[in-house]
Amino acid sequence: MQTEAIAITCSQKILNEYKEAVDISSIVSKTDVQGIITYVNDKFCEISGYLKDELIGKSHNIVRHPDMPSHTFKEMWETIQNKKSWTGKVKNKKKNGEAYYVNTVINPIVDCDGNIIEYIGIRTDVTELEIIKQQLAKDLNISNENFSEAYRTSLSYQYAIDESNILSRADTDGKITYVNQQFCELSGYTKEELIGHSHNIMRHPNTQERFYKELWETITSGKTWKGQFKNLAKDGKIFYVNSTIVPIFNKNEEVVEYLAVRHDVTDIVNIKKEVEDTQKEIINKIGEIAETRSKETGSHIRRVAEYSKELALLAGLSEEDVHLLYAASPMHDIGKVGIPDSILLKADLLNDDEWLIMKNHPVAGYNILKNSTRPILKAAAIVSHTHHERWDGTGYPNALSGEEIHIFGRITAIADVFDALGSERIYKKAWETEEIVEYFQAEKAKHFDPILVEIFLQNIDRMLLIRDQFEYEG
Repeated sequence: MQTEAIAITCSQKILNEYKEAVDISSIVSKTDVQGIITYVNDKFCEISGYLKDELIGKSHNIVRHPDMPSHTFKEMWETIQNKKSWTGKVKNKKKNGEAYYVNTVINPIVDCDGNIIEYIGIRTDVTELEIIKQQLAKDLNISNENFSEAYRTSLSYQYAIDESNILSRADTDGKITYVNQQFCELSGYTKEELIGHSHNIMRHPNTQERFYKELWETITSGKTWKGQFKNLAKDGKIFYVNSTIVPIFNKNEEVVEYLAVRHDVTDIVNIKKEVEDTQKEIINKIGEIAETRSKETGSHIRRVAEYSKELALLAGLSEEDVHLLYAASPMHDIGKVGIPDSILLKADLLNDDEWLIMKNHPVAGYNILKNSTRPILKAAAIVSHTHHERWDGTGYPNALSGEEIHIFGRITAIADVFDALGSERIYKKAWETEEIVEYFQAEKAKHFDPILVEIFLQNIDRMLLIRDQFEYEG
C-alpha cells in the first residue's frame, strides 16, 4: 500500500508539473459541462483584455467574434459532447473590440465512470500570422489555401534578392548580424570576420566623421538613408558601393535592426574619376598657360588649389564642394589670356587705363567658362568671376560684398593672395611669413571674409607645409 501511495503521489506531482507547464506556455480556460467558464489563466486575460472576475461565470460568447459562423460552434459542441477533442482556428474579440486569432484544442475531461465533468481549452496565439495572411490576401489576392505557395514564392524572391545584391543586417548598436556571400566576395572578409563587428571594419580613413554621424542620425530616427560609401577591402583595395539602409520595425513600431542593400559601383566611379582627372589635368594646363604669360610658374596654381582645398575642408564645406573647388581653382586667372603682354608683363605700376584693362580679366575668364554644363567648369567660372571681389564691397568686377560673394571666390581670394605675397614677382620681392600674417589681420573684414581669415591663420602651419611641398620655382 505504501509503495502504491508513493507511486500515486509521484504521478500527481508529474501531472501538476505538466499542468503548470501548459499554464505558463499556453492560453488556457476551463468550463463546466454547461460551457460556463470556471477558470482562465493570465495569458487568457492578457490576450482578451478581460479580468478573471469578468470572465468566470460567463460563457465563451463573451469573446465571440461576430465573423465566426454559428455552425462552427455547433460542430465544436457536438464533438466535445461526444467525448472527442475539437481542433480549429477561432477568431475572437477582445474587450476593446479588436480581433485576435487562436489555434484551439478543446478536450473533454472524463471521470472514472466515463462522465464528462468539464472541458479544457488550450490555445496558441496566431494573430500576427493571420494578419500577414489577410494582408497578402488583400494586397496580392492570395487566399489562405494559397498561403503556403505564397510563402514559398516569397522565399524565392528573397533568394533572388540575396543573389543579386550585396546585403548586410545590423542590430540597433550597429553590430553586423548577417552578411551574404556577395558581401564577403566584395569585401574580402569571411562571415566569421564580419559578424559581431561594426561596418567600421571597412571604413576608409578619408571619409569625414560627419558623414557617418548624419547616416546614424537618419536611420536611428526611423528613416531610410541612401548614399555612396568609399570602403577598404581586407586586402587594402578601395571599393565603392551605392547603399540603401532601411530600419526594420517590430509590431510596436520600434526599430529592431537595420537592413543594408548595396550595389558595387567601383568600376563606374573609377571611370568617372579617370574622366575627371583628365579634365583636371587639362584645366591645370590651361591655368598654367595663363600663369606662364605673366611669368608665373605652374607651381603657383597647384599651391592655390591645395590652399583652397585645405581651407574649404577646415571651413566645413561638403565633400562635393571641396572636390569642385580643388579642381576649379587653377582656372582663377584664365581671363589673363586676353590681357596684352605690354600690361601683363609690365615691371612698373600700371596706369589708370592699363589697370582698367587688367581689371577686366575676371569677366573675360567668366565669359570663357560660363556656358559650360560641366560642374568643374561651372565652378571655375564662379571662381574666375569672384576671386577679386572684396568683403567690404570695394572689389571688382561687380563690387559685391560679404556673403554676396560666392564662397568659392572668398576662399580662392585668400589662397591666391597668400601665395602671391609669399612669392617673388617681376614687380616685387617675396614677403616674410610674419608680414603676410599681419596683412591678413589688417585686411580681415575689409578685403577678406573675417571667419575664413581666422580659420586660415589658425591653421597657418598647415598652409606653410603645403607651400614647402610645392616649392617656389624661379
